[in-house]
Amino acid sequence: MTGSRILALGHYQPGKVLTNDDLAEFVDTSDEWIRSRVGIRARHVAGDDETVDMMAAQAAAKALAGAGTKTEDVDLVMVATCTAENRVPNMASRVAERLGIPAPAAIDVNVACSGFSHALAQADHTIRAGAAGRALVIASEKLTGVTDWNDRSTAVLTGDGAGAAVLAPAADPADAGIGPVVWGSVPEMGPAVRIEGTPPVFAQEGQAVYRWAIKELPPIARSVCERGGVDPRDLAAIVLHQANLRIIEPLARSLGAPQAIVATDVTESGNTSAASVPLAFSKLVARGGVESGAPVLLFGFGGNLSYAGQVVRCP
Repeated sequence: MTGSRILALGHYQPGKVLTNDDLAEFVDTSDEWIRSRVGIRARHVAGDDETVDMMAAQAAAKALAGAGTKTEDVDLVMVATCTAENRVPNMASRVAERLGIPAPAAIDVNVACSGFSHALAQADHTIRAGAAGRALVIASEKLTGVTDWNDRSTAVLTGDGAGAAVLAPAADPADAGIGPVVWGSVPEMGPAVRIEGTPPVFAQEGQAVYRWAIKELPPIARSVCERGGVDPRDLAAIVLHQANLRIIEPLARSLGAPQAIVATDVTESGNTSAASVPLAFSKLVARGGVESGAPVLLFGFGGNLSYAGQVVRCP
């Protein structure tokens, strides 16, 4: 096989918006404190009926409609999430049931914040191997469901949402739209970001994660471009994990791509873990910000102290 390409994207966010001022009513914080430290102005918060699989299905339905793909043509469903409410049936199976997709391979991926890029790479590899035709790759998170609202260091960060992509085989090498993945992890630093306990609660060592991201990620991001055969100066857009504006901006600058649009969806969506990359990418494309076929860097990092990225062609 010659590879795969993204046909269309879709996203979903809950209607409830929690601003910094709203948050300050029950957390010891302020709009100025949050903006100056992480750049977030607001975040979307899911209701009780907005489960991980429900949000995933909503985003996926939009992507399928945009691609003109019928559910019966999908033979692989992958869902990246670290906030699944239930273990079995997994989220991918639940999404397939919601959408009426018959007999797909249904796989969940938990690599936290870099989950979407991991899942995208695995779906691309599966299509390349001829084990799947059209694939649905989704990331969905209900991070507010595992948030300690008394901990202002994390309560100010989290948001909910989902993003999805429909993949299809490329007709020839020139049509391949998903570049080689660069991925890895720092297992000994994994506990720096965690969702643990009963009930599970999100916690992190923010300064340790920040130092790692600023120091270690720039050369890795450059290697993603190199493996994808794209000079950073030719990138049309850069979509990084939407963790913190103080990480996104210097990391984007370090690539040497001053012409590229840098996604900063974190300001209005907060940190949505695995969902942040496809959510930001889908919104960017929906606004008409990037031309079809233009090269875009996708790069997720964070939880597990894992990272994954690839250069893709905009659908």
